[in-house]
Amino acid sequence: MALMHQDLVPPEDVEHADLAEVEWKTEFDVVSTLRDLGHEVMAVGVRDDLSVIDNLVTDWKPHIAFNLLEEFNGNPEFDQNVVSYLELLGVPYTGCNPKGLVLTRDKGWSKKIMAYHGIRCPEFVVYPLGRGIKWAEDFPFPVIVKSISEEASLGISQASIVHDEEKLKERVEFVHQSVGTSVIVERYIEGRELYVGVLGNRRLQALPVWELHLKNLPPDALPIATARVKWSTKYQKKYGIQSGEVEGLHPKLVRHIQQTAKRVFHILGLNGYARMDFRLDPKEHLYILEANPNAQLAYGEDLAESAERAGISYEALIQRILNIGLSWKPESQR
Repeated sequence: MALMHQDLVPPEDVEHADLAEVEWKTEFDVVSTLRDLGHEVMAVGVRDDLSVIDNLVTDWKPHIAFNLLEEFNGNPEFDQNVVSYLELLGVPYTGCNPKGLVLTRDKGWSKKIMAYHGIRCPEFVVYPLGRGIKWAEDFPFPVIVKSISEEASLGISQASIVHDEEKLKERVEFVHQSVGTSVIVERYIEGRELYVGVLGNRRLQALPVWELHLKNLPPDALPIATARVKWSTKYQKKYGIQSGEVEGLHPKLVRHIQQTAKRVFHILGLNGYARMDFRLDPKEHLYILEANPNAQLAYGEDLAESAERAGISYEALIQRILNIGLSWKPESQR
């Protein structure tokens, strides 16, 4: 069975749909590819009722759940609970385990853990929801203001980069009110935006280092991955935003980036597949920005494209993720 949000179950007839623009592109790509590979697939829409999963497990007895859920009952922080429920039912699943999802959900927690293990992170401070805002840090402006838990650049725009304490307070309050989460404020790292996909459980494969090219943005725009940069195809076409295998780096540095990605994967207790986001400053100092388990899996996105560059077709990638899920066991079952 393939688990997905109830509103993202692909329709049976997609003949007239623009598959590059539909909200359910990832779900369609994964389900149709699994069927092309010869698997029997039940696309299961889940919103706020776990009995949907329970009934299907009882009646259909699936070999594995291909987990595409990113929230439950409208709350992204509940995604780990669905995976925990699958473990209670004894159903194998694809993607990350509950502990890894919890640790990476809070960017403050994950950065503290990574810093403890010697992974370079930007200096940061956390402003909990409902608390006062006072700047007393010893790292300089500019800084970037982000939700501590939201993904997909939600709430990130050019206004997220602030240069003084007054604008910092305004932006933190904005995220508190509009996104409804605590805020993490990080020192802004000037440099190149790099991504590394990682596949596996204990034995890992780091995919080729990928770069998001932001050189053609308007003159007054800083090169950051805003929500428009990531999701607006119109904006991407207008400013030539694209990604591809990194160029111009010494092979030793590329290997270091890939090794760091695998270290982060292990340190945060991840499994399945993930994408690590980095910044490489002009002096080639590498900073981890965040770890993204269960990364975007649509055909043509960064993870699939970097896998293709490594010789792993999209069909082989989906089968690989399925096999990794089948071989994963919680610690109590090993």
